[in-house]
Amino acid sequence: MRVDLFDFDLPQELIALRPARPRDAARMLVVRGEGLFEDAGVSDLPRLLRRGDVLVFNDTRVIPAQLEGRRGEAKIGATLHKRIDLRRWQAFIRNAKRLRPGETVEFGGGVSATAEERLADGSFVLAFHGEEPVEVLLERAGRMPLPPYIAGKRATDAQDLEDYQTMFAREDGAVAAPTAALHFTPRLMDALDAAGVARETLTLHVGAGTFLPVKGDDTDHHAMHSEWGRIESETARRLNAAREAGGRIIAVGTTSLRLLESATGEDGLIQPIAGDTDIFITPGYRFRAVDGLMTNFHLPKSTLMMLVSALMGRERMMAAYDYAIANDYRFYSYGDSSLLLP
Repeated sequence: MRVDLFDFDLPQELIALRPARPRDAARMLVVRGEGLFEDAGVSDLPRLLRRGDVLVFNDTRVIPAQLEGRRGEAKIGATLHKRIDLRRWQAFIRNAKRLRPGETVEFGGGVSATAEERLADGSFVLAFHGEEPVEVLLERAGRMPLPPYIAGKRATDAQDLEDYQTMFAREDGAVAAPTAALHFTPRLMDALDAAGVARETLTLHVGAGTFLPVKGDDTDHHAMHSEWGRIESETARRLNAAREAGGRIIAVGTTSLRLLESATGEDGLIQPIAGDTDIFITPGYRFRAVDGLMTNFHLPKSTLMMLVSALMGRERMMAAYDYAIANDYRFYSYGDSSLLLP
């Protein structure tokens, strides 16, 4: 499909630079398969879902994956985006023309890494020195990897260490937050429990590649970066049982949706999974696992804009985004939410 079919103009003032406070005070646009759009709030979620529905959260935890260092006199920036093994990470490099395989980058605080090889997509494999876990090194030398549309407008600060982490964060490994779940609070979870809405968790370590713009004019020419994910066998069993009993599976965030769809066969049964996925969902895709999606508003011409268009229909989603812009919804990672029910 033509990439420009998923383009739209967004006023810069609608890009949220801080989240709503409290988190569940964010607005939420309800988009159904047909009919009028509904202006609601995240706190309305218990009345918008049904007893027996299941919300599926991603429990990945964002690590301080952005590093600034030097190779000699050259400044080198690195954004880790996928773990290879205990000491090696794949990383996007800023000022990559000044770095060659075999050279070492000093990141400060006693943290350094060797650029082992340059991959076909332009990223590098970085092998970190020493015996301390890489996560410990990152806590010392790294910073929270805010998306460029936020980091380009203000400096990352201590508040982001809390704001850019969901209440479900448990498994270290993401370099971007599963932002749909940023809206949840213990108070909201209690209300969902009282409404009979169940919850499950999976793990997908979100990589920066998910949010890269689609290069080229056609979706056929875009290659998704792979990300590692896991759904436990008991989680899969409970999800299948809930659906068999008439409950709907509502993914909280595109990361949860992508792993659920990766784990589901043609028979509609969700299977346990532990491994990489590079699923790329565009209009025409037949959804097998999910019955709805809660997600923030996405960038124009992004793979995530294509995903929500696949779920709801491109014209329906473009109309929803026009409505959101006209009604001053806040966009992107720290922005408002939408509930998509095809």
